[in-house]
Amino acid sequence: MDYGAPKDLSDIRRFFLEPHTPKQRQYEALRAYFVEGLPSQKVAQAFGYAVSAFHVLCHHFRRDPDPVFFVTPRRGPRSQPKKSAARDLIVQLRKRNYSVYEISESLKEQQQPLSPTAVREVLKAEGFAALPRRLDEERPDRPRPTVEPVADVREFSLRPRRFTTACGGLFLFVPDLVRLNIDAVAKDTRLPGSKMIPAGQALRAALALKLWSIERKSHVMALVADEGFGLFAGLNVFPKKSFLSEYSSRIDHAKTMRVLASWHAHVAGEPIFPGESFNLDFHSVPYYGEHPSVQKHYVSMRNRRQPSILVFLAQDAATHAFCYSNADLRKGEEPEEVFRFITFWKRTHGKLPSHLVFDSKLTTHQGLARIDKMHIPFITLRRRSPKLLKEIVLLPRSAWRTVELDVPTRKYRTPRYYEQTVTLAGRRFRQMYIQDLGHDEPTILLTNERRTSPKALITRYAQRMLIENALSDAVRFFHMNALSSAVGLKVDFDMTLLVVASGLYRLLAERMRGYGDAQARQIFRDIVAMPATITVTEKEVEVSFHRRSHLPIILASGMMDRPVAVPWWNGHTLRLTTYNGPAEPSTA
Repeated sequence: MDYGAPKDLSDIRRFFLEPHTPKQRQYEALRAYFVEGLPSQKVAQAFGYAVSAFHVLCHHFRRDPDPVFFVTPRRGPRSQPKKSAARDLIVQLRKRNYSVYEISESLKEQQQPLSPTAVREVLKAEGFAALPRRLDEERPDRPRPTVEPVADVREFSLRPRRFTTACGGLFLFVPDLVRLNIDAVAKDTRLPGSKMIPAGQALRAALALKLWSIERKSHVMALVADEGFGLFAGLNVFPKKSFLSEYSSRIDHAKTMRVLASWHAHVAGEPIFPGESFNLDFHSVPYYGEHPSVQKHYVSMRNRRQPSILVFLAQDAATHAFCYSNADLRKGEEPEEVFRFITFWKRTHGKLPSHLVFDSKLTTHQGLARIDKMHIPFITLRRRSPKLLKEIVLLPRSAWRTVELDVPTRKYRTPRYYEQTVTLAGRRFRQMYIQDLGHDEPTILLTNERRTSPKALITRYAQRMLIENALSDAVRFFHMNALSSAVGLKVDFDMTLLVVASGLYRLLAERMRGYGDAQARQIFRDIVAMPATITVTEKEVEVSFHRRSHLPIILASGMMDRPVAVPWWNGHTLRLTTYNGPAEPSTA
């Protein structure tokens, strides 16, 4: 796992259930016995103790007046030498009407660095109030941020020039955007636009945030000064954060569904959605504001219920690309969402989904019966009720069968299973109890596939974990958990952009040798996050990539030196080449 990356639920559980240090193991074992009330034999087995040794551990714990399991934190410094040394200078500068930030910059220049927060604390301790708002002429004569122009397609110019951009790799998506006619998606779905920023430019700008993995709306302001981002969208400059936040509020759920339908129509025949099988799942996007309409849902990352927005996602099992999303859900509507997806797929592709794989919480037994009546094969899990767990425990060892899975990378490849037929909601289903899959509790598989071998069923459900990996990738790279409060885009529209961006990354990956199964963040790191020098001539926009270690992969893809006429560039063509000058450091 990457350092600093969020842990998934299995990693979090493993931290507590499989402690790595002796002290942690002792603590978790004693807690399970004294607090959770588990039998000593079960605790000893779970944490690798002999029963007699665990009894000795409990005996010593009862008689230890001060057991130590955790490191005692050290006390912090009682003095603040940096603040004390700079105190007189801070007071002197404030008397000259320097702001907190100006004082911090001055201290840095005099080799006495202090953060604005620390400066503010010193001024408060000295009895200084905050400065009143000042006119520009009243401020000290210091360099100030430049005011970037407003995005306006009428100011868009392809005058001959040459500049360097951090987002050179973003132009690798342009050939597919042209070929798939992304402008038609905006036009057909009647996305909002204006004279300054038409619908096509607005869609490309919003999509650029997903393709470039922009986390927070404040980070958008760093793009405004980069000519490359504006050129990609077909604007004089990249839109500011205020426009992007306001734009999403003009797109309702009906429009997002039309965008998804149009996207499917334009990618028909592309190797994105083979449609042989689909992984379905819910994901809760945390919300940190105080909006009365936001409901509480279970957030697995935090292992608790909290205000969040429930999102339904469908993923093509073969390509791992997301093909459907819906964030316009309320409590009680979850069981019906699978049928909304079925209806969407039939409407856009003219046939029912071929195969569905999902978790036990996706729908009800009545929902499973409806899917079975539609003759759609499915695999799901059944909830482990006390009755079913008791039945599993009472099964004789001779009733179990062993199967070997053809998954070389999987650790647990020889699970045991017991198969039976059950009746739920008036329909007969195939039920399998599965042990030794790497889980503490047995897995209960439920399916309407009556002729598929147990080996194939178990293997296919094990592969469902790929959507968990895809969700983890989406959380990290596409910043799914920073939607509501950080990006300022409505979650429903943002998830639609995620579906489109996911498909574009899959198309790009298919062209890059060795990246067919790579996740988006790896493709971005190796291929997309590449600076370039852009030369605009009378008829052409040449994007020359700087030398990087993975540049040969782009060269071998066949995308170089193949001009593409870009409609939103007034007839100019795009040419991808390599930069012959000295390599420049990346600013990505």
